Amino acid sequence: MFKKTTAVALAALLSVSVVAPAAFAAAEGEARSKKGWPKPTRSLRNNEKLCRYKFSDGERTVWICDKAVPCCEWEAIGNYVKCGTTVTGCL
Repeated sequence: MFKKTTAVALAALLSVSVVAPAAFAAAEGEARSKKGWPKPTRSLRNNEKLCRYKFSDGERTVWICDKAVPCCEWEAIGNYVKCGTTVTGCL
């Protein structure tokens, strides 16, 4: 009984660990398009900027960051975008 419960719990944990990162991967206001520059999913607020990047496959991405931090993009890890930090930049 304990082994079966442990196996079910482990399977549930693994399925969440695979699905959860995809759900939290999008940067704030992120929108993507291959046809043109998309509009962000929300409007800009005070002290925010619109980040735009065109990847080599033609996909255009926009996302929103604070004005004080850099806009970061990594094509090598699956066209990933995010806002950096004032301390570490885009690390």
